[in-house]
Order: sequence, then structure tokens, then C-alpha cells
Amino acid sequence: MENKRVPLREKSIVFIGFMGVGKTSIGKLVAKRLYRDFLDVDHVIEEEYGMPVSKIFEQVGEKAFREKEKEVVTELSARKLLVLSLGGGSFLQEEIKNACLENCIVIHLDLSWESWKDRISLIIDSRPVLKGKSLEDMEELYHKRKEIYADHHSKVDTDSKDMEEVADYIVDSLKYAWDLYEPR
Repeated sequence: MENKRVPLREKSIVFIGFMGVGKTSIGKLVAKRLYRDFLDVDHVIEEEYGMPVSKIFEQVGEKAFREKEKEVVTELSARKLLVLSLGGGSFLQEEIKNACLENCIVIHLDLSWESWKDRISLIIDSRPVLKGKSLEDMEELYHKRKEIYADHHSKVDTDSKDMEEVADYIVDSLKYAWDLYEPR
């Protein structure tokens, strides 16, 4: 099978990072600015199951969710010109991490623990992995997950920045890289 090299500017863009960091919100803005389709992998899975992720975890189990996540992400990562938002735990799976790093531009949205703590009340009800966890447990999970985000193509610090600012920075950086590495 012939392995055709996908031009950098046609590669899909994948956002990774801890839950609640803004992958979906920023991803939508970046997609709009680059005239690309946006897909939140969790929403794709929710549509397939007909229920929210929290219910999938309860009724079908995390193992089944992770299998479906692997199937969806590996398929989508092979496509061009998309912007994808991955769930916070996606990169725990080597197959997902490898497919995204090989086929896409992976951008890690980073947020400090102190800034993330301020968002807990906004996200806790929709995040099954936070259910019943103490603040200390959440901090431990936060730091463990940071290790899995170490593999990426670019990292953007989102502390003290609004979504528009982050999206503009990412789009400008991508366009600069595209022109630098693959001039038209």
C-alpha cells in the first residue's frame, strides 16, 4: 500500500489536555477560522450510544467507552482537514496517541492546577471520572494526566487568556508554520 504524505496544511488538528481546559470551545473557534469541520470525539460517541458520557460509563462501562473511543479517534485521525477535540483520557491509550501524533497536528492546551480548580464547579457534573473524588484525588489525577499530554507537536498555555485570544494565537502559529515549512 502506498503511503502518501499528507501536506502539513491538510493534516487534521487534534486538541488534547485535561478535562475542562477548553478543548471543545477553542477547537470550535479554530475550526471556524480555518474553515474546517469540528468534531468533539465525546459527542460523536454520545450520538452513537444515544446518551451522555456519564451514562455510558454507568450503563456500559468505562472499558466499552474506551474501546469505542479508540475506534472513533483512529478513524477520524486518518482524515484530513478536521479539527478534533479529544476527551481528557484519550491519550492514555497508546493506539490513539500514536495515530494522532503520526497523522495529525497535536496541540496540548495546558492550564495550571490553580486555574483549573476555579473551573471545577462548572464541569464536575458532566465528568464521570470526577464523581465522588476529593480535591486531593482530583489534583492527583490532574498531575498524572499531565504526563500523558507530554507527547504533542505544540503546547499552548491557556492561563489568563480568553478563548478568542488562544484561538487567534493557534491559527496564527499554524499559518506561520505552514508557510515556513510548506510555502505555496
